Amino acid sequence: MGTRPPWTTGRQLAARAARNAAPSRGALLSRLVAAALTGLVAAAAFPPVGVWPLAILSVAGFVLLLRDQGWRRGALLGLVHGLGFFLPLLHWSGVYVGVLPWVLLALSQAVFLALYGGCAPALWRLPGAPVWLAALWVAVEASRSRVPFGGFPWGRLAFASADSTLAPLAALGGAPLVSFATALSATLLAAAAVRLLPGPPARHPAGPTRPSRGAAATRVAAAAVLVLVGLLVPTPSGAERSAVVAVVQGNVPRAGLDFNAERERVLRNHVEATESLAEQVRLGEVPKPDLVLWPENSSDIDPFTDASASALIQSATDRIGVPVLVGAVVDGPGRFLSNTGVVWRPGTGPGERYVKRHPAPFAEYIPLRSLARRVSDKVDLVARDFVAGTAVRTLPMGKAEVADVICFEVAYDGLVRDVVRKGGNLLVVQTNNATFGRTGEAVQQLAMTRLRAIEHGRATVQVSTVGVSAIVRPDGSVVSDTDLFTRDVLVARVPLREASTVADRVGSWPEAVLSALAVLGLVGAVVRRGRA
Repeated sequence: MGTRPPWTTGRQLAARAARNAAPSRGALLSRLVAAALTGLVAAAAFPPVGVWPLAILSVAGFVLLLRDQGWRRGALLGLVHGLGFFLPLLHWSGVYVGVLPWVLLALSQAVFLALYGGCAPALWRLPGAPVWLAALWVAVEASRSRVPFGGFPWGRLAFASADSTLAPLAALGGAPLVSFATALSATLLAAAAVRLLPGPPARHPAGPTRPSRGAAATRVAAAAVLVLVGLLVPTPSGAERSAVVAVVQGNVPRAGLDFNAERERVLRNHVEATESLAEQVRLGEVPKPDLVLWPENSSDIDPFTDASASALIQSATDRIGVPVLVGAVVDGPGRFLSNTGVVWRPGTGPGERYVKRHPAPFAEYIPLRSLARRVSDKVDLVARDFVAGTAVRTLPMGKAEVADVICFEVAYDGLVRDVVRKGGNLLVVQTNNATFGRTGEAVQQLAMTRLRAIEHGRATVQVSTVGVSAIVRPDGSVVSDTDLFTRDVLVARVPLREASTVADRVGSWPEAVLSALAVLGLVGAVVRRGRA
């Protein structure tokens, strides 16, 4: 009996390899599609859709896809999940600057979820995997909140939770604790699903065993308890002292990057709305406010160098008779500009100032300008870079000590915590959403504002040139809000709380401890594999 020719053996081996590879490629493709879908589900958890339980379900589905994967496939699944999430979530970023900057921003954030996907399979192999996986989620959020260019925290799990039962946990451990609780609820559900899924036929001919079902039920029950535990955390809304706040949304002539092409018109819109409010106060139609809040970019004419702009602001301030917080673009220092909140007082004019400490890269200053110009020539609309402020201070406005943050600063834990710890009893978010049109950006930002109110136990005001402006109670509920691209004024009495929350006192420690726990888990996974 002769030996088969080598070419026959080669064909057989190739055919066998093809048969084995086809299901593998098919399985990978199915997982990639599922990863993209879980990303889309995650985006729907955030405003404007805002169905918060979807955040838990999306993370559960995503981490389940990562089980039994190698780090390369895990990273690929994470990247696809990240693109499925960030592309719809951040579509507002490309409304006026084009597709490429939007895609690059989404991709830069999706890379962090690729990092998660590459690391998570190792943590699945550890005892207590749900805890390690949830801690890793917090660590990845912490990383992308810091790098590159100071980070971009948009899309953290906590920011989908303003209406959730988990939101009160922010008063204990800030946004990181809310993200951890959301992720842990999800990973517990994923672990329960693993217990219920049938294993290889030879090992589990009858499907999941009774102990497996019991373990799955235990995990589901733990997830349910975790989701509901926030209801036990008190969120006080009253205080011994209070103030009447007026929020002026003056509107702009048109949306887009040239929203302030008619800078004097924008300023006059806010002056006229304030003077109209003063007339309503005179007629007894609304209570007289203790302070008036204008948004970011309400005066893009520097009132310190332009006498006409100064006179307009002074006229409105004198008419209303109380301090007005003006959002102004101020020349200097040197060749730079400063995005500034200025307290303007009746009779005496400008006083205390807060300069934005975290200017937005590629919007208020252009890193790597020559390279960025190749992506979009819109970068040249930022002819002069904004400088970062360095001082942490509150702004005294009558009864209120205003803790002011400007625009995207509300997304950064430390920036908000600093001004509250400095003595702020009223948190204010001055913003300008005109450059994002009628997208979900404004309501996504309001969700962050509401979570900050709970985290710091402060009445919080979001005041925008074009909306959404809102007055928020310390428990995160909205007193009143405005529509987009309308002129409107909100007036309400708000408590001026001074007591610190647990989150104020512990500061960044919850995030640091959870991130360290994730690193410890990864080290343990490497050691465990080395011993295997």
